[in-house]
Amino acid sequence: MTAPPAPTATRRWWVLLVLCLSVLLVSVDNTIVNVALPTIGRELSASTSDLQWVVDGYTLAFAALLLLGGALGDRFGRRRVLELGLVAFAATSLLAALADTTGELVAGRAAMGVSAAAIYPATLALLVTTFTDRRERATAIGIWSAVTGLSVAIGPVTGGLLLEHFSWGSVFLVNLPLAAVAVVAGRLLLTESADPRRRRFDLVGAAASIAGIGLLVWTTIEAPGRGWGSTATVGGYLAAAVALAFFVVWELRRADPMLDVRLFGDRRVSVGSGAIALAFFSLFGFIFLITQYFQTVRGYDTLTAGLATLPFALVIGAVSPLAILAMRAVGTKLVVAAGLLTMAAGFALAAGTSLESAYWGRIVLAMVLMAAGLGLVTGPATEAVMGALRSEEAGAGSAVNDTVREVGGTLGVAVVGSVMSTVYGPAVVDALT
Repeated sequence: MTAPPAPTATRRWWVLLVLCLSVLLVSVDNTIVNVALPTIGRELSASTSDLQWVVDGYTLAFAALLLLGGALGDRFGRRRVLELGLVAFAATSLLAALADTTGELVAGRAAMGVSAAAIYPATLALLVTTFTDRRERATAIGIWSAVTGLSVAIGPVTGGLLLEHFSWGSVFLVNLPLAAVAVVAGRLLLTESADPRRRRFDLVGAAASIAGIGLLVWTTIEAPGRGWGSTATVGGYLAAAVALAFFVVWELRRADPMLDVRLFGDRRVSVGSGAIALAFFSLFGFIFLITQYFQTVRGYDTLTAGLATLPFALVIGAVSPLAILAMRAVGTKLVVAAGLLTMAAGFALAAGTSLESAYWGRIVLAMVLMAAGLGLVTGPATEAVMGALRSEEAGAGSAVNDTVREVGGTLGVAVVGSVMSTVYGPAVVDALT
C-alpha cells in the first residue's frame, strides 16, 4: 500500500479531534466503572472478588492484546481496525449494560477490553502518519497525551453524574453515541494507512506476546490476594518471564517480526517507554488511594469525590501542550527528568496527608504537582518513542507505548493496594484493640 497524501492543515486537526474522542472512550472506561461498583454490588449481589474482576477483566484483555491490535492495524489498515474496534466497543458496552449476572458483566467487560486493544494503538499510529511534520506531530502528541490524562478525572465525574439520575448500566450506555460519532467522523476524515510491506502474519509471536503480557497482568492483579510470595504468584511471574523471553528470541530470529525488539536498543525507545511506565505506575497507584481517601476517610459521595479530582485534569490539560514547547526549547531529557522529579515532589507531599489536611492546601497542591509532572513526561516521552520509528512501524510502536502505560498502571494499583493492605489493615486492628 502506498503512503496516503497528507491531509490539509485544517483537516489534520479535525482528524486529531476524532482520534482524541476515540482514545477518550477507552481511557475513561478504565475509571468510570469504579464509581458504579457499590451499586453493581448491591443490585447483582456481587462479591468483592466479582467486583474486582468487573474492573480487571477489562484491564487484562486490554493490556494483553495491545501488541496484537497494533500489528493488525499495520497489516490490514489502521483506519479499518479503528472502525471495527469502535463498533465492537459499542456492541460490547451494550452487552455489559444489559448484564443480569456478574458473570455476564465480567464477560462483557473483557470483550470491551478486546475492542479497546484495537482502538488505542490505531489512534496514535494514525496520528503519526497524519502529522508528518515533526513540530506539528509533537504538538498533536501533546494534545493526545493530555486527553489520556484528562480521562483520570473525567471518568469519576461522569460516572457520578450518571449515577445521580440513571442506573449503573448508564456508565456503559454512554459509550454508544460517542462511538457512533467517532465512527461517522472517522469515515469522513481519516485516511487509510498500513505497512506497505506484505509480510506473513506472525501467529507464534502474537500468541507469545498475549501469553507473556496476560500472565504478567493477571499475576499482578491476583498477587495482593494470593500473597506476593505465594506459589501462584511466583509461578505466574516465572511463566510470564519465560513467555516474554521466548517472544524476544522468536522476534529476533524472524526476518519479518511482528515487533522489531531491536528498537529497544535505541535509548529514545527504551528510556521513553521506561519513563511512561514509571509515570503511569505512580499515577494509577495514587488515583487508587485518593478515591478511597475521599470517600472512606472524608466521607464524600461519588460525585463529590469525582469533582475533587478535577484540579488534576485541569492541570494536565494545561501542561501537556506546554511540555512540547519546553521540549523544543531545552530538549526531551531535561523536560522528562523535570516531570519525574515534579511527580516525586507531589507524592512526597501527599504522603503526609491526614484527616485534618485541608483540601485547598496540601491535597490540591499534591495533585497539581503530580499532574504537572505527568504532563511534562507523557508527551515528550511518547514523541521520543514514536520519533524513533519508521512510518510502517507506527502501529506496533504505538502498541508498545500503550502497553507500557497499561502494564505500568496495573502494577501501580496492585503494588500500592498490597502495601496499603499490609500496612493499613494491621494498624486498624491495633487501634480497635
